[in-house]
Amino acid sequence: MLWSDPENEPPEELRETQQMLRRLGFLMALAMVLAMLVIGLT
Repeated sequence: MLWSDPENEPPEELRETQQMLRRLGFLMALAMVLAMLVIGLT
């Protein structure tokens, strides 16, 4: 968001989608780390 943008909250569904994507990204990063550990141990 630009500093000049009005301070209005995004719609509820957009906020939920962003939250889901953030969670998905976190899980993907965690899965990558676990996969690297498993590959490194074998």
